[in-house]
Amino acid sequence: MAEDKANKIENNKLTRRSFVGSIASTAAAVGLGGCDLFAKNTPLMMKADRPGPNVLLIVADQHKADVMGNAGHPVVKTPHLDRLAASGVRFDRAYCQDAICVPSRTSFMTGLYPRTTGCLDNPNKPPYHDKLFPLQQVFQSNGYRTGCFGKRHLPNIGELALGWDRSATTINPRQDPSDQNYIDWVTQRGQLDAHKRDFGGSHDADLMSHITEVREENRTSTYATDKTLEFLTECRDQGKPFFCWTNYIFPHQPYTPLRKWADMYPPEKTELPESVSEPLENLPPEMQSWRRNTKRPWNLAAAAKDHDLYRRYVAYYYALTSEVDACVGRIMDGLDRLGLSDDTIVIYTADHGDFVAAHGMVEKCALGHNVFEDTLRVPLIVAWPKLFLEGAVNKSLVELVDLYPTLMDVLDLKRPKDAPELPGKSLIRSLRENKSTGRMYAVSENWNQATVITERYKLGVWIDPGPIPKYKRRDNRRRFPDQLFDRERDSLELTNLIDDPKYNKVQKQLREHFNDFTSRIPATGKMELINGTKTNKGLS
Repeated sequence: MAEDKANKIENNKLTRRSFVGSIASTAAAVGLGGCDLFAKNTPLMMKADRPGPNVLLIVADQHKADVMGNAGHPVVKTPHLDRLAASGVRFDRAYCQDAICVPSRTSFMTGLYPRTTGCLDNPNKPPYHDKLFPLQQVFQSNGYRTGCFGKRHLPNIGELALGWDRSATTINPRQDPSDQNYIDWVTQRGQLDAHKRDFGGSHDADLMSHITEVREENRTSTYATDKTLEFLTECRDQGKPFFCWTNYIFPHQPYTPLRKWADMYPPEKTELPESVSEPLENLPPEMQSWRRNTKRPWNLAAAAKDHDLYRRYVAYYYALTSEVDACVGRIMDGLDRLGLSDDTIVIYTADHGDFVAAHGMVEKCALGHNVFEDTLRVPLIVAWPKLFLEGAVNKSLVELVDLYPTLMDVLDLKRPKDAPELPGKSLIRSLRENKSTGRMYAVSENWNQATVITERYKLGVWIDPGPIPKYKRRDNRRRFPDQLFDRERDSLELTNLIDDPKYNKVQKQLREHFNDFTSRIPATGKMELINGTKTNKGLS
C-alpha cells in the first residue's frame, strides 16, 4: 500500500512539473525570464486548466493540542476533526514557533523562524518583509487561485498582505477594495451590538466568559465557513486549483459560546487540571502577577478561591472547540458535495494553544513565557486519502515551519531563486510511510524566552528583550531562573530541574542544541542569552 501511494505521489509530481513547465514555456514565449515569472507583482501568464491538487489550510486560534476526541480527550466532542484524523495523519508532537498569534502565523506562512522574519510579538512588523515570499504568493505564482477567510492576523505590510485573489476578514482592515469584511456583514444583519458585547463587553465578565447573544448564522465562524464554501464552489466551477486559508477566531478568548454548545459541557461537571492550584513561586514573574490579579477579566485571584469561575471558562473553551469542529465538518461535507475531496490536501492546525486552567492560568499569558506544553504544542492533522496514510499517528517532533517545505515537496512548487532557504523539514515520508522526521530537537521562541524541546526534555532560556515596547520590558532574566523539565517524569511541568546537578548533562546538551540552532538560523536584531552562551547578532 505504501508503495502504491509512493508511485501516485511521483506521478502527481510529474503532472506538476509538466504544468509548471508549460507556464515557464509560455513566459519564455512572451519574453519573461524564469526568475521574472515569480517576481513580485508579475502577473501569471498562463491559467491552470485542470482541477487540483488543491490545498485547504484550516487554522483555529489557541486550540490546545489534546483538546480533541482523536487526541484522547475524555470529554470534548470533535467528531469532524476525528473524521479528518481517520482519513489522514495526526502529528502528536507538533509545536508552534511562537505561542503568540501574529509571529506564529508569520512563521508558518513564510516557512521561517520568528528570529528570521523579525516578528516575535503582536503586532511586530517584520523588517525583511520584502524577502519573505509567503505561501499565498508562491501558490499564486504557480497558477493557483488563492483565498483567505476569517482571522488572517498577519502584519498588514509588504508581501504578507498581498497575494489573495479573494478574501473576507473577521478582524483585519481591508487590504484592497475587493476585500469583504465581517463587521459590515454583521451590521447589515442587525447584530453588531451583540458582536461588540462579545469582543468588548467580555472584559467585564469573569475570565472573559459568558454566553453569546449572536445568533449561530451570524457568528464569525459561520461567516468564515460560508465564505470558504463560496470560494471552493467558484474554483470548482472555473476548473481552477486553489490554495485556501480558513481561519477561526475560536477557541481564543473571548470565551463566548452559543448556548447549544455550552449545554454540552455543564460547568459543574467540568474537571479541572491537576495543576490548577500550582504554587505561585513555581511560575515566572508575569504569570505570578496574573495569578494574583483581582480585576476582571483575568481575575485569577478570585478564581483561585472560587473554582467555579475556572470551570465555566474551561467548559466554554470546550464549547468553542466543538463549534469550530462543526464548521470544519461543514467544509469537509462541502468538499465531498463539490467532488473535490480526492484532489484536496486538508490541513488542520492552530497558531498556538491555551492553558485551559493548567498552572492556574487562562489563555496564553504572552507577556510572561514561551515554554509550557499547553501553549506550544498544537494539533496538526494532514489528510489526502488519495496519496497519504489514513488513520496514522506520528509521534516524532514536528514544527509548524515544516508545513511550507512539505507543500513545496508534495506539489513540486517553484519558489523564486532569491527566496530565503527553508529551515523546516518536509513531512512527505511521515505522510506516506509514518516515518520519523528525524528531528533531534524543536525550538519555539518569542521576544522574551526561547525553548528547546527534545523527545523527553525541555529547556526554556530567558533572552534579551531587545527593541520592544517599553510596557513589555519584563526583565525575567534577573528575577527567575531558566526552566528545565523532564516530561517523562513530570508531564505537568511542575518541577524546574535547572539547579539539579543530576541533570547537568541534560542541560548542557540542550544548551548545545540551542547554540546549534542560533548558529544555523539567521536572526534579525539582538538575541542574547543571560544564563548561557551569546547567540549570533544580526543576519548571518
